Amino acid sequence: MLEVGPWHFTLFGEHVGFARPVFFGLCLVGVLVGTLALVSALHRRSRVSALLAERLVDKLAPGTSTWRPAAQGVFYGLGLLLFGLALAQPQHGSEVEPVKRRGIDVVVVLDASKSMLARDVQPSRLERARLELTTLLDELKGDRVGLVAFAGDAFIQSPLTSDYSAVKLFLRAVDPEQMPQGGSNIGEALMLARQVLENADRGARERVVVLLSDGEDLVGEVDEAVAALKDANVQVLTVGVGSEQGEPIPVYNRRGEFVDYKKDRSGETVITRMDRAGLTSIAEATGGAFYYQPRGVAMSQVVERIDKMQKSELESRISIQYGERFQVFALPGLMLLVVGMLLLPSARRRSS
Repeated sequence: MLEVGPWHFTLFGEHVGFARPVFFGLCLVGVLVGTLALVSALHRRSRVSALLAERLVDKLAPGTSTWRPAAQGVFYGLGLLLFGLALAQPQHGSEVEPVKRRGIDVVVVLDASKSMLARDVQPSRLERARLELTTLLDELKGDRVGLVAFAGDAFIQSPLTSDYSAVKLFLRAVDPEQMPQGGSNIGEALMLARQVLENADRGARERVVVLLSDGEDLVGEVDEAVAALKDANVQVLTVGVGSEQGEPIPVYNRRGEFVDYKKDRSGETVITRMDRAGLTSIAEATGGAFYYQPRGVAMSQVVERIDKMQKSELESRISIQYGERFQVFALPGLMLLVVGMLLLPSARRRSS
């Protein structure tokens, strides 16, 4: 059964409608212009006659015409009316086409711990991770993406969806300062990612977890999570963020101003380092791979690997394609506007 939108309806058995009804406002402008021009023209002659005797009108006000300005205004008004209808994208007839979308399920696990505020990559580890994820979303085609953020706890920031704009919106909301619990628990985040994949409707054959992190884990539950993902045939592709040389973690006040560097209990400055070995171990244990680009974007390599995976049918729906008919109104509207410009409001007499 066809689903008809608010501006699509059936007329005499045919499906008709307008894709951009907001331009009906231009139609109203056209009607107003034509009406005002017609009323003004009808009063024009009477105003001249009120000032001059009827026998003197042609001598003192030669060329005064009623129909010319009326016709010009009507041409302008009708032209705008037809252009408004054309811009509203009138549609007639429809074709029902089945649309199938194929891809894989990808859950991105994003590290949002305080160590991601370190600036050993510019402008910060977290901003670099956002850039990596944005690159992934811009290059994927048809795959479903979910987002899990973690620090001491992990939570689902976005469920699996093909709406990449929504995932980008959720991504901007990730803030280490707003995480309910400090620390870094990669294991819990990976287990939650597995749960998202297992609960997916019409899950894909190939499933991937992309871990964006500096690799520091302060809890030690990674081994159990990696084993669970391996049993579920889920590959983990890890993308390292940060440097192995290490960097202190900046501390900011509520106004976002730098205050100091994070200290441990003994008062020493905490140095955070990217754990290449840990990230590589997680990836290889699940049949995945570790990617790292200290001065570039590593996500392009991740996309290349995803593109080579076997795609599954994730969605099947019916798409209604309407036939565009804007040309029927645009061409006559243009002709009426041209005629209106060529038509002078007053007849000019040649001097003898």
